[in-house]
Amino acid sequence: MARFRYRMQSILNIKQKMEEQAKMDFAAARMRLDEEEEKLQVLKDRKETYQEEGRALRRDSLKVREIIENRDAVAVMDEFIAYQQRQVALAEKELEQARQNLQIAMQETKTQEKLREKAFEAFIHEENAKEAKEVDELVSYTHGRR
Repeated sequence: MARFRYRMQSILNIKQKMEEQAKMDFAAARMRLDEEEEKLQVLKDRKETYQEEGRALRRDSLKVREIIENRDAVAVMDEFIAYQQRQVALAEKELEQARQNLQIAMQETKTQEKLREKAFEAFIHEENAKEAKEVDELVSYTHGRR
């Protein structure tokens, strides 16, 4: 039996490598988004701590300077949180783009794999036809010799 050789194997290999790269890019984008969301949560927790501290300051005593400093700290945390929310939104956009690129790469790889399967089926069909022809010739030859 002859050996199957897919003439577009190099293209399939390239598509598979592109898919692997897209998977790595997607994973990196996912990690970045997770990091940005974690930073945002840390900032929110810190703001909550400052707010608790401010409530305690107002409840216990009237240290105006500390209350003002606390209020300023909460305002600064609001700015940090707003900036971090923009960073999270940016990371989400990058993740969505990476997901789309991965989806396209996977579709292209699937297409090449289907083409390879069809070529292999055609090859098998041709080989079976050749084998049947050889068997027919052999039977005709042996029948003719009798």
